[in-house]
Amino acid sequence: MNIEEMTKKINELYHKSQNQGLSEEEKKEQADLRAAYIQNVRANLRGQLNHISIEEEDGNIVNLGETYGNKR
Repeated sequence: MNIEEMTKKINELYHKSQNQGLSEEEKKEQADLRAAYIQNVRANLRGQLNHISIEEEDGNIVNLGETYGNKR
């Protein structure tokens, strides 16, 4: 499921929960979709941050992904 489909389904479940409530199965699906969405956003952000390079005052270029990206 791509991110657009995931967002659409999360929104559908949210609106349904506001109008008529969700079954236990739908609540679990909503929680799983939200967790997967958050994991996807974090992975994309981490990927972007790992490709940032900064030029220091002395002219050296430091790749922040290589310096800080693997510290977990």
